[in-house]
Amino acid sequence: MGIAVALCLATSLIHVFLVFLFVAPPNQLSQYYSRQINAWVYPLFEQNWRLFAPDPESVTRQISARTERTSADGTREVSDWYDLTAVDDADANHNIFPSHTTQNMLRRSWTAYLEAFGNGDQPHSERARMMRQYLRNIAVERLTSHRKETFESVQLRVITRPIAAPTTPGKPRPAAQPSVDTRYLPWWKVATDGN
Repeated sequence: MGIAVALCLATSLIHVFLVFLFVAPPNQLSQYYSRQINAWVYPLFEQNWRLFAPDPESVTRQISARTERTSADGTREVSDWYDLTAVDDADANHNIFPSHTTQNMLRRSWTAYLEAFGNGDQPHSERARMMRQYLRNIAVERLTSHRKETFESVQLRVITRPIAAPTTPGKPRPAAQPSVDTRYLPWWKVATDGN
């Protein structure tokens, strides 16, 4: 019993120390052990300040997915786009107590994907691979519950529309409409078990 308590106490102290080094301003110790600190913190103990100072959204994103499968006669069948964002919005709008998961899972997974990949689609770290798999798994789970046929690949499309700045009373609205950006992600293979 005493060994278990000592082990829990040691693990707790190590955890607090590593998280402290992660959130502290850069110093020699945190820079020297950054690989070990990041391995401990990501993905389960990530720390950020969005809870206290959230970044207001400056764009709206519509994330859609489509599937691909090979039919019995060997032809390639591609489905229509399925709007994942609209499903999330409908779940949140028609629920008097919407969960944070319903509201944020898809949006946060896309933000994490963007942070890990930028404008490219090639992973440069293990975190990037994990974020790609997480985003793909969300799409596969939602498509599987919506579509009953099996599929071999999934593709995502993200349409980003800037939110126009508020107009000031008495001044004309800006004539130029903000540009819309459409990004197509590569086709991702889906195993028979959905992963």
